[in-house]
Amino acid sequence: MKCEEIFAALAMLEKERGIPQNFMMGKIIQALTTAYKRDHEGVENVIVDVDEEHHDLKMFVQKEIVEEVEFPGTQISLAEAKALSAKNEVGGVVNLPVENVEFGRIAAGNGKQVIIQGLREAEHGMVYDEFNSKQHEILTGTVTRIDPRYGNVHLRIVGPSGESTEAVLPVNEQVAGEKLVEGQLVKVYLVEVRRSTRGPQVVISRTHPGLVKRLFELEVPEIFDGTVEIRSISREPGNRTKMAVWSADENVDPIGACVGPRGQRVNAVVEELQGEKIDIIKYSEDPAEFIAAALAPADVVEVQLADEGKACRVVVPDDQLSLAIGKEGQNARLAARLTGYKIDIKPASYQE
Repeated sequence: MKCEEIFAALAMLEKERGIPQNFMMGKIIQALTTAYKRDHEGVENVIVDVDEEHHDLKMFVQKEIVEEVEFPGTQISLAEAKALSAKNEVGGVVNLPVENVEFGRIAAGNGKQVIIQGLREAEHGMVYDEFNSKQHEILTGTVTRIDPRYGNVHLRIVGPSGESTEAVLPVNEQVAGEKLVEGQLVKVYLVEVRRSTRGPQVVISRTHPGLVKRLFELEVPEIFDGTVEIRSISREPGNRTKMAVWSADENVDPIGACVGPRGQRVNAVVEELQGEKIDIIKYSEDPAEFIAAALAPADVVEVQLADEGKACRVVVPDDQLSLAIGKEGQNARLAARLTGYKIDIKPASYQE
C-alpha cells in the first residue's frame, strides 16, 4: 500500500524537529499491529513490512502450518498452506497478506493520532536527554509568570542544544526576601530531571549549596580547571555561606584565587546571590585546624577533640564568644555543618 503522505510527514519531522524517521515509523508500526489485533480476536503475530525506497507498507498475519486447525488466529491447515505454495509443510509458517482496503482503513484511523502521540513522546525524550545531561549544573531561565496565590515562579529554560522546557521554582526553593519579576533572567541550579506522564519535570533550586559551587566555577578559572577544590559548603540561603577550599599546588593560594583581584570574583557571586555573605576558609586535613578556621571571623584559642565520635570543644577569648556563636547561633551552626563536627563553644574563662 503506497503511503507517500506518511513518509513525507516523517521526513519533514526529522528535518524540522530532529526526530529520527525510524523512531516515528516504529510508533506507527506498533499502532497498526495493535489496531489489527484489536479488530481480529485471536491473532497474535502481525508483521508490517516497510519498503523505504518505494514508500510502501505491507501488512501480514503470520500463521503456523498444522494438520488440524485449533486456533484460527494463529494457525492455518496444511491443505490451505499447500494451496498457497507446494513447498509449505507442517511446522512451517506462512505470511498472509492483509488486503490493502482493510490495511488502508486501519492506517487512516490510526496514522494521524500515532504521529501526534509519537511526536509528543519524541519531544519529551529529547527534552529529557537534553536536561538530564545537565543535572547539578547552572541553567539560566526567564521568568514567565509568578503565581500570586502560592508564590511559585514559572521559568522558561533553554538547554545548550536549543531544547526548551517550562520549570517551576517553588517557594521553598526560592531565597527568602529575593524578589523576581516577569521577564527577568535568573540563574538556577538543576537538581534533577524526573520522568512523568506529562513529560520531563525539571527540578530547580536557588537555595541549593550546589548553586554557590557552580557560580564559583564560573568565576574562578582555578576551580574550573581543578587547581583549587571546593571541599565543603554550608549555606543558609539569602543570609550566609561558608565554603572550604583547598589546593594541592603549594604555589596557589586557594582563598586568594576565589576572592580574586580586588575581590572581583567573590563579589560577582555575592551579586548573583543578591548580597548573601560568603566566608571562604582554607580546608585542612587536621580536624582541629579546620574547625578553628571554620569559626572565622572569631579567633580560636584551642580545639579539644572528643575521644570518640565527631565532636569537639572550642575555647575562644571571652570577648570573641558572641562572634564565634554568631547571630542566633548562625556562625557556629554553619561551621558545624561545614566540618561535620558537633561544636561546643566555651569562653577562655570557663571553668568546669
